[in-house]
Amino acid sequence: MQAVLLAAGEGTRMRPLTASLPKPMLPVADRPLVAHTADAAVEAGVDELVVVVGYEADAVREYFDSEYRGVPVEYAVQGEQLGTAHAVQCAREYLDGPFAVLNGDDLYDEGSLADLLAAGRDGPVIGTCRVEDPTSYGVVELSDGVVTGVVEKPSDPSTDLVNVGAYVFPAAARDWLDVPLSDRGEHEITDVLARVIEDRSVRTVTVDRWLGCGRPWELLAANEWKLGELDRRVDGEVHPGADLRGDVVVEAGATVDAGVVVEGPALVRSGADLGPNAYVRGATLLAEDTHVGNAVEVKNSVVMRDTNVPHHAYVGDSVLGTGVNLGAGTKVANLRHDGADISFTVRGERVSTGRRKFGVVAGPGVKTGINTSIDPGVRLSPGATSAPGERIDRDR
Repeated sequence: MQAVLLAAGEGTRMRPLTASLPKPMLPVADRPLVAHTADAAVEAGVDELVVVVGYEADAVREYFDSEYRGVPVEYAVQGEQLGTAHAVQCAREYLDGPFAVLNGDDLYDEGSLADLLAAGRDGPVIGTCRVEDPTSYGVVELSDGVVTGVVEKPSDPSTDLVNVGAYVFPAAARDWLDVPLSDRGEHEITDVLARVIEDRSVRTVTVDRWLGCGRPWELLAANEWKLGELDRRVDGEVHPGADLRGDVVVEAGATVDAGVVVEGPALVRSGADLGPNAYVRGATLLAEDTHVGNAVEVKNSVVMRDTNVPHHAYVGDSVLGTGVNLGAGTKVANLRHDGADISFTVRGERVSTGRRKFGVVAGPGVKTGINTSIDPGVRLSPGATSAPGERIDRDR
Protein backbone atom coordinates (compact mmCIF):
# COMPACT_ATOMS: atom_id res chain seq x y z
CA MET A 1 0.00 0.00 0.00
CA GLN A 2 1.11 3.56 -0.73
CA ALA A 3 0.78 6.39 1.78
CA VAL A 4 0.24 9.95 0.59
CA LEU A 5 1.59 12.49 3.10
CA LEU A 6 0.14 15.98 2.76
CA ALA A 7 3.00 18.40 3.43
CA ALA A 8 2.45 21.28 0.99
CA GLY A 9 0.67 23.88 3.10
CA GLU A 10 2.11 27.22 4.09
CA GLY A 11 0.94 26.96 7.70
CA THR A 12 -0.32 30.53 8.09
CA ARG A 13 -1.93 29.75 11.46
CA MET A 14 1.51 28.74 12.74
CA ARG A 15 3.09 32.08 11.85
CA PRO A 16 5.64 33.46 12.64
CA LEU A 17 7.33 30.05 12.98
CA THR A 18 6.62 29.13 9.36
CA ALA A 19 8.03 32.30 7.81
CA SER A 20 10.77 30.24 6.16
CA LEU A 21 9.99 26.66 7.21
CA PRO A 22 6.97 24.54 6.23
CA LYS A 23 4.75 23.57 9.12
CA PRO A 24 5.31 19.80 8.70
CA MET A 25 9.04 20.41 9.25
CA LEU A 26 8.68 22.12 12.63
CA PRO A 27 10.51 20.19 15.35
CA VAL A 28 8.67 17.71 17.54
CA ALA A 29 11.15 16.01 19.87
CA ASP A 30 13.94 14.46 17.79
CA ARG A 31 12.44 14.82 14.30
CA PRO A 32 10.14 17.01 12.19
CA LEU A 33 6.40 16.83 12.77
CA VAL A 34 5.70 15.00 9.48
CA ALA A 35 8.40 12.40 10.20
CA HIS A 36 6.39 10.99 13.11
CA THR A 37 3.56 10.09 10.73
CA ALA A 38 6.00 8.84 8.09
CA ASP A 39 7.67 6.61 10.67
CA ALA A 40 4.34 5.20 11.81
CA ALA A 41 3.39 4.48 8.19
CA VAL A 42 6.70 2.72 7.53
CA GLU A 43 6.33 0.68 10.71
CA ALA A 44 2.86 -0.31 9.51
CA GLY A 45 4.36 -1.71 6.32
CA VAL A 46 3.57 0.79 3.55
CA ASP A 47 5.41 0.07 0.29
CA GLU A 48 5.96 3.68 -0.81
CA LEU A 49 5.63 7.21 0.50
CA VAL A 50 4.25 9.87 -1.82
CA VAL A 51 4.91 13.25 -0.23
CA VAL A 52 2.93 16.23 -1.53
CA VAL A 53 5.09 19.34 -1.26
CA GLY A 54 4.61 23.00 -2.04
CA TYR A 55 5.67 25.77 0.33
CA GLU A 56 9.42 25.58 1.07
CA ALA A 57 9.47 22.15 -0.58
CA ASP A 58 13.25 21.77 -0.51
CA ALA A 59 13.26 21.39 3.27
CA VAL A 60 10.98 18.36 2.97
CA ARG A 61 12.93 16.84 0.09
CA GLU A 62 16.26 17.25 1.87
CA TYR A 63 14.94 15.42 4.93
CA PHE A 64 13.30 12.43 3.23
CA ASP A 65 15.48 12.21 0.10
CA SER A 66 14.55 9.47 -2.44
CA GLU A 67 14.37 6.72 0.16
CA TYR A 68 13.32 6.85 3.78
CA ARG A 69 14.01 3.97 6.15
CA GLY A 70 14.24 1.58 3.22
CA VAL A 71 10.97 2.77 1.61
CA PRO A 72 11.03 4.64 -1.73
CA VAL A 73 9.81 8.25 -1.67
CA GLU A 74 8.18 10.14 -4.54
CA TYR A 75 7.30 13.83 -4.53
CA ALA A 76 4.22 15.49 -5.98
CA VAL A 77 4.16 19.27 -6.24
CA GLN A 78 1.06 21.24 -5.30
CA GLY A 79 1.90 24.61 -6.77
CA GLU A 80 -1.20 26.31 -5.40
CA GLN A 81 -2.89 25.18 -2.19
CA LEU A 82 -6.45 24.51 -3.34
CA GLY A 83 -7.49 21.96 -0.75
CA THR A 84 -6.81 18.42 0.40
CA ALA A 85 -8.44 16.68 -2.56
CA HIS A 86 -6.42 18.87 -4.90
CA ALA A 87 -3.26 17.88 -3.00
CA VAL A 88 -3.98 14.19 -3.49
CA GLN A 89 -4.91 14.82 -7.13
CA CYS A 90 -1.41 16.26 -7.61
CA ALA A 91 -0.08 12.84 -6.54
CA ARG A 92 -2.43 10.85 -8.80
CA GLU A 93 0.23 9.86 -11.35
CA TYR A 94 2.05 7.87 -8.65
CA LEU A 95 -0.99 5.96 -7.39
CA ASP A 96 -1.47 2.43 -8.67
CA GLY A 97 -3.49 0.65 -5.98
CA PRO A 98 -5.23 1.24 -2.65
CA PHE A 99 -3.67 4.22 -0.91
CA ALA A 100 -3.69 5.95 2.45
CA VAL A 101 -3.94 9.72 2.87
CA LEU A 102 -2.39 11.20 6.03
CA ASN A 103 -2.03 14.79 7.17
CA GLY A 104 1.60 15.80 7.55
CA ASP A 105 0.77 18.16 10.42
CA ASP A 106 -1.18 15.72 12.59
CA LEU A 107 0.10 13.25 15.17
CA TYR A 108 -1.43 9.81 15.64
CA ASP A 109 -0.46 7.11 18.10
CA GLU A 110 1.53 4.57 16.14
CA GLY A 111 -0.49 1.52 17.16
CA SER A 112 -3.78 3.01 15.99
CA LEU A 113 -2.30 4.16 12.70
CA ALA A 114 -0.99 0.64 12.13
CA ASP A 115 -4.50 -0.68 12.80
CA LEU A 116 -5.99 1.77 10.32
CA LEU A 117 -3.58 0.81 7.54
CA ALA A 118 -4.05 -2.88 8.25
CA ALA A 119 -7.84 -2.54 8.11
CA GLY A 120 -7.50 -0.61 4.86
CA ARG A 121 -6.09 -3.65 3.11
CA ASP A 122 -9.62 -5.10 3.22
CA GLY A 123 -11.51 -2.00 2.12
CA PRO A 124 -11.85 1.77 2.59
CA VAL A 125 -11.41 3.15 6.09
CA ILE A 126 -11.59 6.52 7.83
CA GLY A 127 -9.76 7.31 11.07
CA THR A 128 -11.86 8.66 13.91
CA CYS A 129 -11.34 9.81 17.46
CA ARG A 130 -13.75 10.32 20.35
CA VAL A 131 -13.83 13.88 21.71
CA GLU A 132 -15.79 15.57 24.47
CA ASP A 133 -17.09 18.39 22.25
CA PRO A 134 -17.44 17.30 18.60
CA THR A 135 -19.15 20.53 17.47
CA SER A 136 -15.85 22.02 16.29
CA TYR A 137 -14.96 19.05 14.07
CA GLY A 138 -16.18 16.97 11.17
CA VAL A 139 -18.47 14.41 12.82
CA VAL A 140 -18.59 10.92 11.29
CA GLU A 141 -22.12 9.57 10.93
CA LEU A 142 -22.73 5.81 11.04
CA SER A 143 -25.47 3.32 10.26
CA ASP A 144 -24.94 -0.25 11.49
CA GLY A 145 -21.22 0.45 11.78
CA VAL A 146 -20.90 1.73 8.21
CA VAL A 147 -19.99 5.36 7.48
CA THR A 148 -22.81 7.33 5.86
CA GLY A 149 -21.19 10.75 5.83
CA VAL A 150 -19.21 13.47 7.57
CA VAL A 151 -21.00 16.55 8.88
CA GLU A 152 -18.84 19.60 9.49
CA LYS A 153 -19.23 21.31 12.87
CA PRO A 154 -22.83 20.25 13.60
CA SER A 155 -24.71 22.03 16.36
CA ASP A 156 -26.35 18.75 17.40
CA PRO A 157 -23.87 15.97 16.59
CA SER A 158 -25.21 12.44 16.32
CA THR A 159 -21.99 10.91 17.68
CA ASP A 160 -18.77 11.89 19.42
CA LEU A 161 -16.65 10.34 16.64
CA VAL A 162 -14.75 12.96 14.64
CA ASN A 163 -12.70 12.76 11.47
CA VAL A 164 -8.93 12.84 12.11
CA GLY A 165 -7.88 13.27 8.49
CA ALA A 166 -6.55 9.74 7.99
CA TYR A 167 -8.03 7.59 5.22
CA VAL A 168 -7.46 4.46 3.20
CA PHE A 169 -9.10 4.65 -0.23
CA PRO A 170 -9.58 1.95 -2.88
CA ALA A 171 -7.61 2.14 -6.11
CA ALA A 172 -10.76 3.36 -7.90
CA ALA A 173 -10.66 6.59 -5.88
CA ARG A 174 -7.71 7.66 -8.04
CA ASP A 175 -10.34 8.62 -10.62
CA TRP A 176 -12.63 10.37 -8.12
CA LEU A 177 -10.25 13.10 -6.95
CA ASP A 178 -11.49 15.85 -9.27
CA VAL A 179 -14.24 17.17 -7.00
CA PRO A 180 -15.87 20.63 -7.31
CA LEU A 181 -14.99 23.55 -5.09
CA SER A 182 -16.67 23.52 -1.69
CA ASP A 183 -18.35 26.50 -0.02
CA ARG A 184 -14.93 27.27 1.50
CA GLY A 185 -13.45 27.57 -1.97
CA GLU A 186 -11.38 24.40 -1.74
CA HIS A 187 -11.39 20.92 -3.23
CA GLU A 188 -12.12 18.84 -0.12
CA ILE A 189 -10.98 15.28 0.56
CA THR A 190 -14.30 14.71 2.38
CA ASP A 191 -16.05 15.10 -0.99
CA VAL A 192 -13.85 12.30 -2.31
CA LEU A 193 -14.88 10.28 0.74
CA ALA A 194 -18.54 10.95 -0.10
CA ARG A 195 -17.98 9.45 -3.56
CA VAL A 196 -16.30 6.40 -2.00
CA ILE A 197 -19.25 6.00 0.39
CA GLU A 198 -21.62 5.87 -2.62
CA ASP A 199 -19.63 2.99 -4.12
CA ARG A 200 -18.27 1.02 -1.17
CA SER A 201 -18.83 0.22 2.51
CA VAL A 202 -16.53 2.49 4.51
CA ARG A 203 -15.56 1.45 8.03
CA THR A 204 -13.95 3.35 10.87
CA VAL A 205 -10.88 2.74 12.96
CA THR A 206 -10.83 4.74 16.16
CA VAL A 207 -7.41 6.07 17.12
CA ASP A 208 -6.45 6.15 20.77
CA ARG A 209 -4.66 9.48 20.53
CA TRP A 210 -4.61 12.23 17.91
CA LEU A 211 -3.45 15.84 17.78
CA GLY A 212 -3.99 18.32 14.99
CA CYS A 213 -0.97 20.61 15.13
CA GLY A 214 -1.96 23.84 13.41
CA ARG A 215 -1.13 26.62 15.90
CA PRO A 216 1.91 27.41 18.04
CA TRP A 217 0.48 26.18 21.34
CA GLU A 218 -0.35 22.89 19.64
CA LEU A 219 3.33 22.59 18.74
CA LEU A 220 3.97 22.79 22.49
CA ALA A 221 1.36 20.06 23.03
CA ALA A 222 2.97 17.89 20.34
CA ASN A 223 6.35 18.18 22.06
CA GLU A 224 4.80 17.47 25.45
CA TRP A 225 3.43 14.23 23.96
CA LYS A 226 6.55 13.05 22.15
CA LEU A 227 9.09 14.19 24.75
CA GLY A 228 7.02 12.27 27.28
CA GLU A 229 7.81 9.07 25.36
CA LEU A 230 11.59 9.48 25.69
CA ASP A 231 13.76 7.08 27.65
CA ARG A 232 16.76 8.48 29.47
CA ARG A 233 19.94 8.49 27.40
CA VAL A 234 23.16 10.44 27.92
CA ASP A 235 25.59 10.38 25.00
CA GLY A 236 26.91 13.94 25.24
CA GLU A 237 29.37 15.57 27.61
CA VAL A 238 27.86 16.15 31.05
CA HIS A 239 29.85 17.81 33.85
CA PRO A 240 29.98 15.82 37.12
CA GLY A 241 28.44 18.83 38.85
CA ALA A 242 25.31 18.74 36.66
CA ASP A 243 22.09 17.05 37.81
CA LEU A 244 19.91 15.23 35.27
CA ARG A 245 16.61 14.12 36.75
CA GLY A 246 14.23 11.68 35.11
CA ASP A 247 13.91 11.02 31.38
CA VAL A 248 16.51 13.37 29.95
CA VAL A 249 18.24 12.78 26.61
CA VAL A 250 21.57 14.47 25.95
CA GLU A 251 22.64 13.66 22.41
CA ALA A 252 26.23 13.11 21.30
CA GLY A 253 27.85 16.46 20.62
CA ALA A 254 25.82 18.30 23.27
CA THR A 255 27.42 19.79 26.40
CA VAL A 256 25.93 20.24 29.87
CA ASP A 257 28.08 22.34 32.20
CA ALA A 258 28.46 22.52 35.98
CA GLY A 259 25.54 23.55 38.15
CA VAL A 260 22.91 22.72 35.54
CA VAL A 261 19.68 20.99 36.61
CA VAL A 262 17.53 19.34 33.95
CA GLU A 263 14.22 17.79 34.93
CA GLY A 264 12.77 15.52 32.27
CA PRO A 265 11.17 14.97 29.95
CA ALA A 266 13.75 17.02 28.10
CA LEU A 267 15.86 16.66 24.98
CA VAL A 268 19.21 18.40 24.49
CA ARG A 269 20.15 17.93 20.86
CA SER A 270 23.56 17.64 19.24
CA GLY A 271 25.59 20.85 19.26
CA ALA A 272 23.56 22.41 22.06
CA ASP A 273 25.36 23.69 25.14
CA LEU A 274 23.75 24.30 28.47
CA GLY A 275 24.99 26.21 31.47
CA PRO A 276 26.68 26.80 33.75
CA ASN A 277 24.03 27.08 36.46
CA ALA A 278 20.97 26.80 34.20
CA TYR A 279 17.65 25.18 35.05
CA VAL A 280 15.59 23.32 32.44
CA ARG A 281 12.29 21.74 33.41
CA GLY A 282 8.99 20.58 32.01
CA ALA A 283 8.70 19.16 28.52
CA THR A 284 11.50 21.15 26.88
CA LEU A 285 13.25 20.74 23.55
CA LEU A 286 16.63 22.41 23.07
CA ALA A 287 17.29 21.91 19.36
CA GLU A 288 20.60 21.63 17.53
CA ASP A 289 23.25 24.29 18.21
CA THR A 290 21.22 26.16 20.81
CA HIS A 291 22.85 27.87 23.79
CA VAL A 292 21.26 28.27 27.22
CA GLY A 293 23.65 30.14 29.48
CA ASN A 294 24.37 31.17 33.05
CA ALA A 295 21.45 31.50 35.47
CA VAL A 296 18.83 30.90 32.75
CA GLU A 297 15.58 29.03 33.39
CA VAL A 298 13.70 27.41 30.51
CA LYS A 299 10.41 25.72 31.31
CA ASN A 300 8.09 23.70 29.05
CA SER A 301 9.32 25.31 25.84
CA VAL A 302 10.55 24.63 22.33
CA VAL A 303 13.85 26.34 21.52
CA MET A 304 14.65 25.88 17.84
CA ARG A 305 18.09 25.54 16.29
CA ASP A 306 20.79 28.23 16.47
CA THR A 307 18.95 30.15 19.21
CA ASN A 308 20.69 31.76 22.19
CA VAL A 309 19.30 32.41 25.66
CA PRO A 310 22.61 33.39 27.21
CA HIS A 311 22.34 35.16 30.60
CA HIS A 312 19.91 35.59 33.51
CA ALA A 313 16.77 35.01 31.45
CA TYR A 314 13.44 33.24 32.00
CA VAL A 315 11.52 31.54 29.19
CA GLY A 316 8.33 29.66 30.05
CA ASP A 317 5.70 27.89 27.91
CA SER A 318 7.12 29.51 24.79
CA VAL A 319 8.32 28.74 21.29
CA LEU A 320 11.51 30.41 20.09
CA GLY A 321 12.16 30.12 16.36
CA THR A 322 15.50 29.66 14.63
CA GLY A 323 18.30 32.13 15.22
CA VAL A 324 16.64 34.01 18.10
CA ASN A 325 18.90 35.88 20.53
CA LEU A 326 17.55 37.02 23.90
CA GLY A 327 19.51 39.76 25.60
CA ALA A 328 20.71 39.33 29.19
CA GLY A 329 17.90 39.57 31.71
CA THR A 330 15.07 38.99 29.23
CA LYS A 331 11.99 37.70 31.06
CA VAL A 332 8.94 36.09 29.46
CA ALA A 333 5.68 36.29 31.41
CA ASN A 334 3.42 33.27 30.91
CA LEU A 335 0.52 33.77 33.35
CA ARG A 336 -2.19 36.42 33.70
CA HIS A 337 -2.92 37.88 37.14
CA ASP A 338 -6.57 36.78 36.81
CA GLY A 339 -5.57 33.23 35.82
CA ALA A 340 -7.62 33.37 32.62
CA ASP A 341 -6.56 31.50 29.48
CA ILE A 342 -3.98 33.27 27.34
CA SER A 343 -5.00 34.55 23.90
CA PHE A 344 -2.79 34.64 20.82
CA THR A 345 -3.06 36.21 17.37
CA VAL A 346 -3.91 33.79 14.56
CA ARG A 347 -4.53 35.20 11.08
CA GLY A 348 -5.06 38.66 12.52
CA GLU A 349 -7.53 37.65 15.25
CA ARG A 350 -6.99 37.07 18.96
CA VAL A 351 -8.11 33.56 19.88
CA SER A 352 -7.94 31.62 23.12
CA THR A 353 -5.12 29.10 23.40
CA GLY A 354 -7.04 27.17 26.05
CA ARG A 355 -3.89 27.35 28.18
CA ARG A 356 -3.51 29.20 31.47
CA LYS A 357 0.22 29.38 30.87
CA PHE A 358 1.56 30.54 27.52
CA GLY A 359 4.45 32.87 26.88
CA VAL A 360 5.93 34.23 23.66
CA VAL A 361 6.16 32.93 20.11
CA ALA A 362 9.25 34.46 18.55
CA GLY A 363 9.87 34.17 14.83
CA PRO A 364 13.25 33.55 13.22
CA GLY A 365 15.96 36.11 13.97
CA VAL A 366 14.19 37.93 16.82
CA LYS A 367 16.60 39.87 19.09
CA THR A 368 15.79 41.43 22.45
CA GLY A 369 17.77 44.07 24.30
CA ILE A 370 18.97 43.49 27.85
CA ASN A 371 16.32 43.43 30.58
CA THR A 372 13.43 43.16 28.12
CA SER A 373 10.15 41.89 29.55
CA ILE A 374 7.55 40.20 27.36
CA ASP A 375 3.85 39.85 28.22
CA PRO A 376 1.96 36.53 27.86
CA GLY A 377 0.63 35.65 24.44
CA VAL A 378 2.87 38.01 22.47
CA ARG A 379 3.78 37.20 18.88
CA LEU A 380 7.09 38.55 17.56
CA SER A 381 7.54 38.65 13.79
CA PRO A 382 10.75 37.48 12.13
CA GLY A 383 13.61 39.89 12.82
CA ALA A 384 11.71 41.90 15.45
CA THR A 385 13.85 43.68 18.06
CA SER A 386 13.45 45.45 21.39
CA ALA A 387 15.40 48.21 23.11
CA PRO A 388 17.19 47.64 26.44
CA GLY A 389 14.75 47.69 29.35
CA GLU A 390 11.68 47.63 27.11
CA ARG A 391 8.37 46.00 27.94
CA ILE A 392 6.73 44.25 24.98
CA ASP A 393 3.00 44.13 25.69
CA ARG A 394 1.67 43.62 22.17
CA ASP A 395 2.55 41.88 18.91
CA ARG A 396 5.21 43.33 16.67
